[in-house]
Amino acid sequence: MQKIFFLSKHCDGCRACELACLEKHSHSQGIFMTKMEKPTLQPRIRVKKSGNQYWATVCQHCSESMCVRACMTGAMQHSPTGEVFHDAKKCVGCWMCIMVCPFGAIVSLSEVKKAGKCDLCKDEKIPPCVARCPQQALIYGTSEEYEMKVAGD
Repeated sequence: MQKIFFLSKHCDGCRACELACLEKHSHSQGIFMTKMEKPTLQPRIRVKKSGNQYWATVCQHCSESMCVRACMTGAMQHSPTGEVFHDAKKCVGCWMCIMVCPFGAIVSLSEVKKAGKCDLCKDEKIPPCVARCPQQALIYGTSEEYEMKVAGD
């Protein structure tokens, strides 16, 4: 299964990944109009700073997902290929998934009273957050590909 991996030593905190995510999930598909959209959008990937280092928070698509187990409506599910996906139509906004996610990767879309998370932009060959990262701090691939990249760094 492919997912998004993060290389912290490459990240300079530019937040291009967040902007790419917002643009992709907006109705306008344009970053300038995204700010005016209602409900207010939240990026599914978030960059935070800890000391002198940046860290990206994104869904890890865990094989034994606490968010899936905690979801009382079945809005959080595993796809046939193993990714964790969120069905907003089933979501009742209890936010149990947010409380149990050990990575803090599920966002509160409070204006619509729903949870939101990375969907890996399945309609794209490479997720826009990965494609737009100027420092190549994000990798979209398998855990084996990630390990090879880290070993080569």
